[in-house]
Amino acid sequence: MASKQDELFRFVEYSPENAERIGYSNYSYWRSVMQNFLKRKSAVFMLFVFVGLVIFSFIALAIGKYDWATLVTNTDLAFHKPDGEYWFGCDNLGRDYWCQVWYSMQTSVKLAALVGGGECLLGIVIGCLWGYVRWLDRPITELYNIINNVPMIIYLTLIALIFRGLSFPVMCITLIAFGWLVMARNVRNLVFMYRDREYNLASRCLGTPISRVLVKNIFPYLISVIVLRLALSIPGTISLETTLSYLGLGLGIDTPSLGILLRNARNYFVDYPYLLVFPAVVVALITITFYLLGNAFSDASDPRNHV
Repeated sequence: MASKQDELFRFVEYSPENAERIGYSNYSYWRSVMQNFLKRKSAVFMLFVFVGLVIFSFIALAIGKYDWATLVTNTDLAFHKPDGEYWFGCDNLGRDYWCQVWYSMQTSVKLAALVGGGECLLGIVIGCLWGYVRWLDRPITELYNIINNVPMIIYLTLIALIFRGLSFPVMCITLIAFGWLVMARNVRNLVFMYRDREYNLASRCLGTPISRVLVKNIFPYLISVIVLRLALSIPGTISLETTLSYLGLGLGIDTPSLGILLRNARNYFVDYPYLLVFPAVVVALITITFYLLGNAFSDASDPRNHV
């Protein structure tokens, strides 16, 4: 009987080397993010389309026959249709439309990238303080309510009147100053939800600095929300700039943008549709690209989707 029990139950010798080998995991957060992201073929394809579009905008200006800085009004060429000389035709002032479209795309993308990055950075900082530092919850909430309850168009109108127009730097700073609200609110809600989890309470009891708790324990759960908001902010900024230009509150006429081109085309697109089609296609491609990228990268960066 004893020998049969010895055959059924026997102690296994403990080996530190085997325990370390078995317990080791080669998990990498960012490698898992990239693996999940690359599975979204449509998002990857549109990413290549957008990068190609940005690169081609520089090539297009280099191979174009006219430069934006040297364009002059020529009424004899007004509404000249696309041909071998003027690849995108001419606008109502007889200026080459090819260089205007590509130069405007660079301006709008640069504006959107700066505003999106600024909103993201400011929103993350304020959102983390808002959600983690308890005594800051009330004053930041009041500031949020004051800014959020007034339409942004009113702020922009007042600033345009004060500065006699919205230059590129003024528009960037203004959009960042009033555009961080959504990012901060989303970050605050997640930080507030995760700050009192057991592992975070244990870390704080062990004396772990708050900055390390935020970066190591909470920030991975914020990345998906941050990326999604950043991706939506870029086309949203371009759309807002287009709306402001349509209302006469956009960038000055000396700073070409997609919004200004669409504003100028609104009176002529029925008879000359190319004035609307070319910039509208660029805006549509940018919007679709960042919508797909935002959703794909948001899902890929969520730790709950990692196996």
